[in-house]
Amino acid sequence: MQETSKKFKFTKTEKSWIMQDWANSVYSIMVTTAVFPLYYKAIAEGAGVSEANSTAYLGYANSIATLVVSLLSPVLGALADYKGFRNPLFTFGTMLGIVSTLGFVFAPEGQWGMLLVLYAVSSIGFSTANIFYDASIMDATTLNRMDRVSSAGFGFGYIGSSIPFIIFILFQLTGILPISQTALIKGGFLMTAVWWFMFTIPYWKNVEQKHYIEKQPHVIRNSFKRLWITFKNIKEYKNAFIFLLAYFFYIDGVGTIIKMATAVGADIGIAGNSLIVILLIVQIVAFPFSIIYGVLSKQLGNKKMLYAGIATYIFICIFALTLDSMTKFIILAVLVGTAQGGVQALSRSMFGQLIPGEKSNEFFGFYNIFGKFAAVIGPFLMGIITQYTGNSLDGVFALIILFIIGGVLLYFVKDPRIAQE
Repeated sequence: MQETSKKFKFTKTEKSWIMQDWANSVYSIMVTTAVFPLYYKAIAEGAGVSEANSTAYLGYANSIATLVVSLLSPVLGALADYKGFRNPLFTFGTMLGIVSTLGFVFAPEGQWGMLLVLYAVSSIGFSTANIFYDASIMDATTLNRMDRVSSAGFGFGYIGSSIPFIIFILFQLTGILPISQTALIKGGFLMTAVWWFMFTIPYWKNVEQKHYIEKQPHVIRNSFKRLWITFKNIKEYKNAFIFLLAYFFYIDGVGTIIKMATAVGADIGIAGNSLIVILLIVQIVAFPFSIIYGVLSKQLGNKKMLYAGIATYIFICIFALTLDSMTKFIILAVLVGTAQGGVQALSRSMFGQLIPGEKSNEFFGFYNIFGKFAAVIGPFLMGIITQYTGNSLDGVFALIILFIIGGVLLYFVKDPRIAQE
């Protein structure tokens, strides 16, 4: 028994890698999903911007930031393979995100345009840092321990995002601090930046780049050459390539709903405090359901469970047209929680079953690129429809197109037969 327990004890490097997920996940909930969208909409509408336009502009900011990351990520990922490049690139992205988040605290009152710019820049920093963080698992652990370490990072990410969020909610609901609502929200952004920085320190100290390509002349040009070779290899695996196309569309819808949920809730009149509590419920629901999806996939197969998730999201898009009360929004939020984690987890594992093991790193590089490019169309589509109709619920319904296209393409993917252990 002692031998077994020792085997599963995390090393110092593994713990440091896991803690980075704990560190940066606070940005996802405090800025991307919960607090910032509500704060921004209140500032924008206070400056005379309509509800529809403020939601649309947030959609455009998300699209622009994601497009920038999508264009940069292939070459940045290839550059990070060279000796001595990855850690400085990670630090640059991390500090760009942290400093921009601090910018929310010091932005002049009423400057909603500045808030949007800072938000886009912080999103670029967060996303680019994650490219290098994900890749560094190869240096933080061994192949046979990677699933356990990666899963621990996922789990600690949920905890790490929830703790500051719950602290913020408690201060928000109790009113225990004798400060204004604006000051409390800015304090939340300050806590986010400090949390992110402090818990990244172990990663900076203990995770070193061990796998790399030696430096050579014209690293940028050679990076593009390597990417082109990888792209040609992907096309030789038709099943994997079709899956990437399907993933491109349906994961776009998933990401858009995650990013725009609070803005839509505000548009139908749900109070900010209520929205924050509902988003915490989504966090709680998403974790166990991702595990349930994994259990059921062993019996039914990944493809059928992905269709279950896509079908859930199609229903969500239709149900969104009826949103007119807190009760219906809670139902919609719970539905999102039941499918969100499962779809993301099974997409990654199914792709892993479709690709050759000896080229997994190269192929997963393209998987990440497709995922980032995917987050451009949805927010833009939602913004256009919302502005055209004047109703953000119509914008949510328009996302059904992405799930239908993704589902149709997924039909042509041959479901891999997984040998039972």
